[in-house]
Amino acid sequence: MATSLFPTTRRSVIVALGSDDAAERTRAFDTLVALYWKPLYKYARVAHHRETADAEDATQSFLARMFERNALAAYDAAKASFRTFLRTLFDRHVANDVKASQRLKRGGGLDFRAAEDEIEREHDRGGSPDDYFQREWVRCVFALAVERLRGDVSANDFAIFEAYDLDDSPTLSYRELGERFDMTEATVTNRLAAARRKFRAAMLDVLREVTATDREFRAEVRALLGVDA
Repeated sequence: MATSLFPTTRRSVIVALGSDDAAERTRAFDTLVALYWKPLYKYARVAHHRETADAEDATQSFLARMFERNALAAYDAAKASFRTFLRTLFDRHVANDVKASQRLKRGGGLDFRAAEDEIEREHDRGGSPDDYFQREWVRCVFALAVERLRGDVSANDFAIFEAYDLDDSPTLSYRELGERFDMTEATVTNRLAAARRKFRAAMLDVLREVTATDREFRAEVRALLGVDA
């Protein structure tokens, strides 16, 4: 049997939600909040047409309720993807206008202003509400992987990766990047290749953490990266 080239060392935080260890459950939930709060908020604003304050309240009260009741531990991977499961719970929460008894403090660590800025810049919202939520989830997976890469490489190497692969302005050549960072073209080539490998590893780490089964992980890798894991 061929050995997978993809890392399997990070434990799924979906599985960790059902842990007997309260600290582990909290760490797992914090990871999910970091990945899902913005897609949920923007989904409430765009798909449910909620005003800013209402969308903030809905997002934070939903997350607080899920944590207080450990409701996400009931997820059954045989029935749906975790993303679909979470969105379905959120739809019910918003539709019923459920108010959690103890909310997270409004604005506590969640940058709603940045999310609003993104909404204002959006020009194409084609597709269904589920399509919109999927696109926002993908954006957050990439953003989290980028932040992990930032902490895993030198400032210069991240700046090269950012300038070549993330900057929306016209792409600089390797020679121009070398001139900017006082490196040879060969050095730029090698460092950019290394940063890309680490970014792919970070992407796989995130996907491994936020999927419950190997089957779901492989499906997400195929959908986001276009390769088989």
